[in-house]
Amino acid sequence: MGISKDPIFVPGVWGPYFSAMVPGFWLNEGGQSVTGKLIDHMVQGHAAFPELQAKATARCQSVYAYLNSHLDLIKKARPVGFLTVDLHVWPDFHGNRSPLADLTLKGMVTGLKLSQDLDDLAILYLATVQAIAFGTRLIIEAMEAAGHSFSTLFLCGGLSKNPLFVQMHADITGMPVVLSQEVESVLVGAAILGACASGDFASVQEAMARMSKVGKVVLPRLEDKRYYDKKYQVFLKLVEHQKEYAAIMKGD
Repeated sequence: MGISKDPIFVPGVWGPYFSAMVPGFWLNEGGQSVTGKLIDHMVQGHAAFPELQAKATARCQSVYAYLNSHLDLIKKARPVGFLTVDLHVWPDFHGNRSPLADLTLKGMVTGLKLSQDLDDLAILYLATVQAIAFGTRLIIEAMEAAGHSFSTLFLCGGLSKNPLFVQMHADITGMPVVLSQEVESVLVGAAILGACASGDFASVQEAMARMSKVGKVVLPRLEDKRYYDKKYQVFLKLVEHQKEYAAIMKGD
């Protein structure tokens, strides 16, 4: 979600809507559908999922906390993101909402092997998280091409509680990610509106400044930029090739 003083029309991105989020500003909204469900689908559909469940339960952890720690274990001396050098995912298993606005697109995975162990599951999970972050980068680039300017990401919602998801967004977009001090930040938004309605604050902006606090800032690993730039090139090739395959199959 990006705001601007003047209306900006971005192909494939919703809006602009006046005063929809912050009074007096125009809002554009670009999103990816069911990203949390996609991660669940990739993890739960893997042959090693029962083993993962058993090990996570034994440690009293969620399966995703266990996967994050397992990735740290197998990465050795390399940055964790480099584990997917040969594995790439296009995340539109449910079509593309933004910025391509194409419900016919499908998910893609390239680089699969015969292995079905926990390492394989963890790396597929990582590649899926990275694909969602690359999707965010694609939306940002479309919005910037139309006139928006971004320097920082603000994350909220369930996936923002996953430190791997947050770090991959920082690394892949090259921007710092700001997290709210209050984990359930959507509730804070409702409280801000309530405080304005009750007259405790003169404006939404004043209430925002007084009631919301920065909890943590996650910085990108800029030394890994070249790696993610190359993976992003592959990411864009995936959808280009998918459209070529569809054209072949529709041809005479």
